This record gives sequence, structure tokens and C-alpha cells, in this order.
Amino acid sequence: MALTATEFIDVALWFPEVVETEPFVPGIPVYKVAGKMFALLDGSGTDAPARVTLKCDPERALVLRTTYSAVRPGYHMNKRHWNTIDLDGTVPDDELLDLVHHSYVRTVSGLRSADRDRILALLGDDRPPLPDTREP
Repeated sequence: MALTATEFIDVALWFPEVVETEPFVPGIPVYKVAGKMFALLDGSGTDAPARVTLKCDPERALVLRTTYSAVRPGYHMNKRHWNTIDLDGTVPDDELLDLVHHSYVRTVSGLRSADRDRILALLGDDRPPLPDTREP
């Protein structure tokens, strides 16, 4: 089953010290930690599936793009460090949650040491849970 835009929002806001902003266009939420973006959600408002843009290690980004047709270079982003992923169900939910975690940790790792150490301590080894709002 595909992660929905609403479920993605819950996942993004699960992480410590995350804020949701709309700096680019109203209705396109951006998720930031310590002022740095780690995720962008485009619900698009069309019949097409929502899509998310996440920061990614460049080598892993290339592997993901060859593994999943729903993963493309980041739309309007640095193509080397960002992927845009269609929430169409072709990327398994557990993999998608891992990619959100990966994006968050990569972003936090680039912060000044005081912020980085505090936020990573808050995160610990935890991972966001799979959404439990779905009917069986």
C-alpha cells in the first residue's frame, strides 16, 4: 500500500525539532530541522500521486534511481544530493521511512556540532513507525 501525503506529514513531523513551512509556494510544505530542509512534499492536487523530495547520499541516490522507477533526480534541486519519489506504492513503505530517516540524519549531520549533538541525542536509535491508520 502506498504511503499517503497525510501519512508522510505524520512521519516527517515525528522527528525531533522539525517544523513545517511553506517558503516556496502555498500548499507545498517543506520540513526543516534547525532551519535546514530535509523533505519537501508536493501533493500536486492532481490525479497523480503525491511526491516527496529527500536528501540522499549520492551513491545511494543512483542505486535507488535504478531500482525504483518512482525515484528520480530531485525536482528543482541539486540532482546529485536529492531524489524526488512518487508515493505510488512502488517504493515499499519501510524503505520510504528509511529514506526519510536517512535524509533527516544527513541534514542534521551538516549542522554545527552543538545542534547536531543535541538533535542526534534526542533521536537516538529510534525510527518513525509505519502508519497504523490503515484498515486491514
